[in-house]
Amino acid sequence: MGEAEGVVVGHRDGHGFVKRDDGEPDVYISQQEMRSVLHRDRVKVRVVRFDRKGRPEGRILEIVERRKAPIIGRLLNEGGAWLVAPEDRRYGQDILIPKNATASAVAGQVVAVELTEPPSMYSQPVGRITEVLGEIDDPGMEIEIAVRKYEVPYRFSAPTLAQTGKLADHVRTADMKGRINLTDVPLVTIDGEDARDFDDAVYCEPHKSGRGKNAFSGWRLIVAIADVSHYVKPGEALDTDAYERATSVYFPRRVIPMLPEKLSNGLCSLNPEENRLSMVCDMLVGEDGELGPYQFYPATICSHARLTYTEVAAVLGNTRGPEAAERAALVPHLLDLHDVYRALLKARTRRGAIDFETTETQIICDDNGRIERIVPRTRNDAHKLIEEAMLAANVCAADFIALHEHPVLYRVHEGPTPEKKVTLQNYLKALGLGLSISDDPKPAEYQQLAQATKDRVDAQQIHSMLLRSMQQAIYTPRNSGHFGLAYQAYAHFTSPIRRYPDLLVHRVIKAILHGKKYHLANPEVENSAAEGLRKGRANDKASHADIAQWEAAGEHCSANERRADEASRDVEAWLKCRFMRERLGEEFSGTVSAATTFGLFVTLDALYVEGLVHITELGGEYFRFDEVRQELRGERTGIRYAIGARVRVQVSRVDLDGRKIDFRIVREAEGERLLGRGRKGEPRAGVASAAEQLAAVETQDRDVKRAARKTRAGAGGRAAKGAAPKTSARGQPVTKRSKR
Repeated sequence: MGEAEGVVVGHRDGHGFVKRDDGEPDVYISQQEMRSVLHRDRVKVRVVRFDRKGRPEGRILEIVERRKAPIIGRLLNEGGAWLVAPEDRRYGQDILIPKNATASAVAGQVVAVELTEPPSMYSQPVGRITEVLGEIDDPGMEIEIAVRKYEVPYRFSAPTLAQTGKLADHVRTADMKGRINLTDVPLVTIDGEDARDFDDAVYCEPHKSGRGKNAFSGWRLIVAIADVSHYVKPGEALDTDAYERATSVYFPRRVIPMLPEKLSNGLCSLNPEENRLSMVCDMLVGEDGELGPYQFYPATICSHARLTYTEVAAVLGNTRGPEAAERAALVPHLLDLHDVYRALLKARTRRGAIDFETTETQIICDDNGRIERIVPRTRNDAHKLIEEAMLAANVCAADFIALHEHPVLYRVHEGPTPEKKVTLQNYLKALGLGLSISDDPKPAEYQQLAQATKDRVDAQQIHSMLLRSMQQAIYTPRNSGHFGLAYQAYAHFTSPIRRYPDLLVHRVIKAILHGKKYHLANPEVENSAAEGLRKGRANDKASHADIAQWEAAGEHCSANERRADEASRDVEAWLKCRFMRERLGEEFSGTVSAATTFGLFVTLDALYVEGLVHITELGGEYFRFDEVRQELRGERTGIRYAIGARVRVQVSRVDLDGRKIDFRIVREAEGERLLGRGRKGEPRAGVASAAEQLAAVETQDRDVKRAARKTRAGAGGRAAKGAAPKTSARGQPVTKRSKR
């Protein structure tokens, strides 16, 4: 029936799937077939049959490559035999450890294992311990496990450390050569209280120019970004390590940085009252919020203050308060920033950019790294001000590069696939809203739906379905716009300290400014295109080989971004399980955050923790999952559970190794109806914290689908979420935004 090659994705219940390289549907692998392979092995598979729903089932023909990465687990002694139970249950088999291969580990400790004998149809895998991580309750152990489990590089190479050690501790005079001096401009950084690296600094002032039809009235907005590309050169050790990581990984109380601390928190961090090298996006913003002419240039800056979101919000809220008095010299510029933000916000609304109401949470840990409390993050005008300024700079970067037809990694976010579009249309029709999306939906349609339903009790359910219908944002050289932000072209320019694609954008912009071309395949060589510029040949399209290199880089950066998200969520899930283990038997009010074939996910109001109410805990009747309405309905009583339903639950079980929290329903929450729908004006259900970002939603969707498919093995359980350049007064090229 056809053969294919792909990677094995194990399931905690013993069976697995082969994720095909050709993008076709995953092939189901039985528990028996999985005995000879392990999670993440590369295999060749033959499809032998299809189930009733047309899903392929297969048999493994050949093991193409065994995964060589160490496996993390707990060392156990059972009847005198040593074995390691993998922490990642998707491996499906325990690993036998010979007595002389246990190193210095003792039973119960967390260890790393290297396989010496792979599994077969009739024997378990055998391995030896290569590293002893420590006791499971040691502070920070969950992070040590996660970085190894997801193969996050957490040690810099010796050449990188040696290269970093040779860097100066301060910006030298020679480094400032050829740069615009902006040290007198009162740029400031605005970040969270716990931020340690500062990528960006901002400044704004009113601006008027021209007369008559060419008159301009608005603001000059300067966004200065740390010039990482000055220190991290293509082909050097620092660059190799940065590319391998592709992104910084953020955990509670710890960061695995993309760059060594000497750069991320030192030379490249825009620390106050210190000269720093930067790449500047200097732009004009009209009173209507539309971006006007802009220019990019390298500069030397000096941040005049390190401000926090809380501090700036206080100044904007009360210009006569103590915070404003302390920063009196900066208050006029902060007010200008607030004015330009409000103009940009109006333009965002006109574009129809999607903006869902979400509740982000922050985990507060104690000195031992355990959760002390989980609190909602409040986004104030200071957060939004910086966000809009960064969006504007990113749009200018994408526009500048596109005008010069130079390849780069765009940040692309596409709308719904045909299948997801139909699912959403059917769902909205079933709700009887009288609102839907067209066959060629635009971002404004989504935003109109979000606004029209924001006061409904089931708003969370509707917004969740809108989120689920969209695709995940990726890095790719093929620009198809950003659906969610309603931009025709968008690239990441503002965070080169923590994102490799941003570093590539900086290199491309520098190359264009110098009349050169940045070659990703051979980054050490940048062929001058000066002659091409004179003859008008500088905009020749990149070769297929160039595009292939950029596509590979985009796939790498996208995959590592997902890896970082998965590792972070894994750690948060572990911490939450540990947190809830001390609350077994306690009752809490919550809101249904997802309905599936096997139960309900409920998010607790006070704790912002999500758990599963398995379908067997819903009572003695049979519940059917309505895929169109995304709800569970009791066949006998007609009771319906959908996203937004208010319930009272008891914590019944916590599985630390499986990262699972199970609830059972005690009763309907007082004064609430089970189904999260009601008359306009009724209180809205609380907003879930675990699945509000699109990547998390898509992860849950994938796990839900896999969990649904595993019912064939008799198991059920919780899913693991064109204008010509002008010249400025400074002698730098100025670019007008194109009308593409």
